[in-house]
Amino acid sequence: MLKSKIGYSILENAYDAGVETAKMATSDIEGKIGFLYSSVVYDQEKLIQGIKSVSPDLKIVGCTTNGAVMVPSGILDNPNGFAALLVFAGEDLVVGTAASDAMDDARKTGRMVAMEALKSAGKNIVPNYFYMSAAPAQEEFFVKGIQDVIGRVPFFGGSGADNDLSGKWSMFNENKVTKDGVTVAFFYTKETIATTYTGAYHETSDMGVITKVNGNRQLMEINNQPALDVYSKWCNYNMEDVMGGKLLVSAITNPLAVKDRLGDLAAIRHPMNGNEDKSMNIGNQLAVGTAVVRMTATVDELIGATKTTLEETKKSLKNPAGYMLIHCGGRKIAIGNRINEVYQNIKSVAGDVPFVVAFTFGEYGYSKDCQVNTCGGLMLSFTGIDE
Repeated sequence: MLKSKIGYSILENAYDAGVETAKMATSDIEGKIGFLYSSVVYDQEKLIQGIKSVSPDLKIVGCTTNGAVMVPSGILDNPNGFAALLVFAGEDLVVGTAASDAMDDARKTGRMVAMEALKSAGKNIVPNYFYMSAAPAQEEFFVKGIQDVIGRVPFFGGSGADNDLSGKWSMFNENKVTKDGVTVAFFYTKETIATTYTGAYHETSDMGVITKVNGNRQLMEINNQPALDVYSKWCNYNMEDVMGGKLLVSAITNPLAVKDRLGDLAAIRHPMNGNEDKSMNIGNQLAVGTAVVRMTATVDELIGATKTTLEETKKSLKNPAGYMLIHCGGRKIAIGNRINEVYQNIKSVAGDVPFVVAFTFGEYGYSKDCQVNTCGGLMLSFTGIDE
């Protein structure tokens, strides 16, 4: 039987915050794994040292988050620091973790951390599920490397985030803090793990074929026309509304998506920056010859999706032990001062089950319909584990 407990702190000193968080989360359970989400203002190594001083055998994975975390008692957004730790315990739960800085070959890095996670778990068989957090740059290649080792095992997680897109994010486990790399946790359990992965946007009739990209994430042309011209026409935006960093905000309610081969999953591609050559920097990988579709949602719908998505996850579980809820930081920006409505939605569904909500700059999940792991942006990746 699995159980979980949440701990948290808003103390200014990172080490002291780690101590307080760990004492709360492990006071009456022997935790196997802790999901840690924290403020970028902390020294993450000191935070983890504080946790380890209380629970030296606890394995830790997680990342920094955009401006806040949510726990059952409310929203933690102290500008001087915050941390939340969701711990899982269970006699038959086995977890292996690993982390690495990014090497020249991200796929090779993924293979390496997968081998280390197997070693950490003391296993030579594939896990039931895995968690990943990575820097917002090469997520898809890390996943490919991990899958080279363990195959297409379902996963969930999200990219590290900071408060202002300045690259202050970190990802970590108990032995490593990395700014540009990846951390993973492999789960071995007979209990059900369920993820609902969605953008919860509406599909429009605006769509086109990607005809030119630069690298993996710069969209140059749609239908052989400058991408920014096509996109601004679709959305009825003025060009000044989509130039530079303005595009990031303008696109939150009108992002692009790529659909899987069966049409069951629309993976959101968040336009991040409008360039002078009328190209767009996109938050995830693109490929020439595939179609992009303009999606849309109101702020009311972004808020409402948190309730329906958690309800969907809950339906897949008999008796949830805990929820790891990954919510896009960009959606949080659009929601603004209505973010408490998101908390109320989640709390109304979770009830007394412990949960943590992190706000990331990329979201990962598994679509059981198309049986594929996907990285996207502006999405929700809501995961629960049964008792």
